[in-house]
Amino acid sequence: MADKAVISLTTGMEDPEKVTVAFLVSVGAAEQGRETLMFLTKEAVRLATDGFATGTACEGCPPLRSLLERYAAAGGRYLVCPICFDARGLDKGVLLPNAELGGTVPMWQWIGEDHAVTFSY
Repeated sequence: MADKAVISLTTGMEDPEKVTVAFLVSVGAAEQGRETLMFLTKEAVRLATDGFATGTACEGCPPLRSLLERYAAAGGRYLVCPICFDARGLDKGVLLPNAELGGTVPMWQWIGEDHAVTFSY
């Protein structure tokens, strides 16, 4: 069984339901004890900044803020594409504590020789 999970997310708040599903999968993995990394690219990089992921995607969906809190509490981490982040002129000072800038090489280094379950949204 793979002990790591990588969730690749390219979508930001333009599709809050897709973001919610990606977070539900990530939270589920992290809360089950898997080392979990969300690799954020394109508009998803904004989700790793303080105060951005707010609201509720749909009736019956959990609030995004609570999903981010659960993910952090379970040890989940974010790897944020630096090219996408810089292209949007975002401030590195507002990255969440469990987020760091890094591209595909750091992602593969994090996976290492381990097997990883992957999801892409």
